[in-house]
Amino acid sequence: MARAATTQRKAIVTVAAWIVGIAIFFPILWIVILSFKSEGDAIRTPLEVLRAQWTLESYTTVQERSNYLRHFWNSVVLSVGSTLIGLIIAVPAAWAMAFVPGKRTKDVLMWMLSTKMLPPVGVLVPIYLIFRDLGLLDSRVGLVIVLTLINLPIIIWMLYTYFREIPGEILEAARMDGATLRDEILYVLTPMAVPGIASTLLLNIILAWNEAFWTLNLTAAKAAPLTAFIASYSSPEGLFYAKLSAASTMAIAPILIMGWFSQKQLVRGLTFGAVK
Repeated sequence: MARAATTQRKAIVTVAAWIVGIAIFFPILWIVILSFKSEGDAIRTPLEVLRAQWTLESYTTVQERSNYLRHFWNSVVLSVGSTLIGLIIAVPAAWAMAFVPGKRTKDVLMWMLSTKMLPPVGVLVPIYLIFRDLGLLDSRVGLVIVLTLINLPIIIWMLYTYFREIPGEILEAARMDGATLRDEILYVLTPMAVPGIASTLLLNIILAWNEAFWTLNLTAAKAAPLTAFIASYSSPEGLFYAKLSAASTMAIAPILIMGWFSQKQLVRGLTFGAVK
């Protein structure tokens, strides 16, 4: 009887998980479908859209109107660059908080997390003026700095959580063997936390890739990433659904592919230390 109840529970959980998964993924699927329709067909009812002829017209128009590769390269530089710089800063910071705890460690962590609670528009004007005066508007360097700073609290928090799961005795043994602080971080701590560091890297690349507020307000054309590429198809004349869907599909395809191939590493890192 207990076994039957367990099997029934697993079936219910599986069905519920599929329903939630489909509900989450359906908007993305619908965007992909609309991208293969003409503008006239894209605004029809769902059944009419599905029966309409499939075409690459929207992709052709998007390629002719926009330089996709330039926007794509900007997104790669901004997301990967900001994440790597963030890791360089966050690894020593998380190490210090995890293995040299002080009375104010939790206060510092909470203060860092509180910076994510501030609406970005609240600091848009001063940051815009600073960037204007320093000549950083519409530059990759300026956007890398901004994306690094806004995601740094998340990187430190995640790494701190992973580092706390590593026994401190291992680091003490390394010190007894003559390891310097640099050796301890690079050759002992970092290799042991590879799953956590990898998941942190992947998650923050995704966050930086999808960042729209700062990329739209601090760029014009030269450093504009794929988020600006998508926004260019929303105009005062109206929304071009098919072209907007094609641009969105082209923007999310690289990150979806990366997430698909790295999902095992991502799940492994996110569950790192969950089971003792």
